[in-house]
Formats: sequence, C-alpha cells, structure tokens
Amino acid sequence: MDQDHLEVAVRAARAAAVELMSRRNSRVVSEKAPRDLVTDADVAAQRAIRSALQAAYPEYAFVGEEQGENDPPDSVLRGDDTAPPCWVVDPLDGTVNYVHRLQNFAVSIGLWARGTMRLGVIYDPVYEELFTAIDGQGAYCNGRLMQPSRCVTTDQALVACSFPAGIDRHAPEIEQFVNVLENCRSLRRLGSCALNMCYVADGRLDAYWATSVKSWDAAAGIVIARQAGATITACNGGELNEWVPKFCLSSTPQLNAQMTKLLT
Repeated sequence: MDQDHLEVAVRAARAAAVELMSRRNSRVVSEKAPRDLVTDADVAAQRAIRSALQAAYPEYAFVGEEQGENDPPDSVLRGDDTAPPCWVVDPLDGTVNYVHRLQNFAVSIGLWARGTMRLGVIYDPVYEELFTAIDGQGAYCNGRLMQPSRCVTTDQALVACSFPAGIDRHAPEIEQFVNVLENCRSLRRLGSCALNMCYVADGRLDAYWATSVKSWDAAAGIVIARQAGATITACNGGELNEWVPKFCLSSTPQLNAQMTKLLT
C-alpha cells in the first residue's frame, strides 16, 4: 500500500462525512434487526465511498456494512496469492450515537491485501480528527504521530468495551464486563469500535475489547492500532482473525495479558 491508496481513502472518507453531516438532523431511521439501526445516511455514505474507491481502483473487491455487500470473495478469505485487494468499509460506525445526536461516530475504511489488513483511515467528522495508517509506516492523527499509553496494569487502566445489540443478562459478555469492571480504573461503552481502537492507539484509552463487532467495524482500526504500537490479540490471547474480529486491544503486552485473563 502507498500514499496514493491513502489519499484515495481519505477523499472517500471525507465524501462520506459530508453525507453524514448533511443528514444529521433529518436522518431517516429503520431497524435491520431488533435494536440494530440503519439510516439513510449510512446508505448514502457507503455509496459515496464506493464511488470514490472504485473510480480509482475498479479491480479491487469491496465489502461494506450496508446494501448486502457484507461478504468478501472466497479467494480473499482463503488468502490466495491471486486474491484482489479488498476495501472493508463501515460508512457510519456508531449509528445509534448518530441517531441520538451523540458525538461518537466515524467513517471507517480499511484495505486488505496479501493476507492482512494493510491500510486504515478513520474520520471523525464532528471533531474533524483524521486517523490514518499504512502498514510499516506508523499511525497518525491529523498528521501527528500517535503512540499508545504505557499502562501495564488493569488497576491503572481506562477500558472500553462493545456489546452486541439485544444482549441479555446471561450473555458471556456480561460476565466479562463485571470481571473487567472489578479490576480496572474505569470502564466505558462509547459506541464506536473504530474510534475506540484509535483512542487506544493514541493513548486516550488503555484497552478495549469486543466480541460482537464485524470486519468492517475493526478493519481500519486494526491497522491503526498495530502501526501505533498497541497489542491486539483474540480475546483468549491467541492470534486475531481479522475477518471475525473478537479481540482484545491494549496499550502494552503486559496489560493485554492481564486483560485476556479477565476475558476467558
């Protein structure tokens, strides 16, 4: 991946943000499933992203949250050498926040190639923060090099989590929540996987875990967090599956080891 890919992704993210902000006070809301919302802004933003990306790279595959474009080609999932690069897009990460006019939402664009996620762009249109990373080149917020905190123990950690829509009290995520809550400094549920991952990369959060997010929620954040120097694993401490991202992200390896013990 190179600067040209990054510039195209940034333009696409900004085009999507225009759609989101123009509809922020007049969005049309419906349910994809109980408590799982979608708006006309999600759809318009994805169309804007798709148009920009495919104009520049028409041969690339495309995965997006909306409009039934959820599945990557089989060759991508297998990691075949002949698989095309694949854009992985969430046009509006944090839809519930957006619907309720809370500020924590973002556009997320990742690019998979040669077996892993290699480029990430996440744009927060409210605070106008642009988070970017290319594999091997560091991670940046508005051009400033990011790095995670040096937190190494859960008792000093500010942690975030994500829950699935429609969770009930007997779900394993509730036990995980209580385990972490009893052991960390404080615990947040902010509502945007993409921004949570950026906040760990930038030292604003110390750890974040999620068991129910999709590839498009986490694709860009995986690259940004890794390039910033954070530690990301599966929730049990094993290797992360980027297409089924049940993960624990932490500022340091030491903190990640403690977090994953609490999650398993």
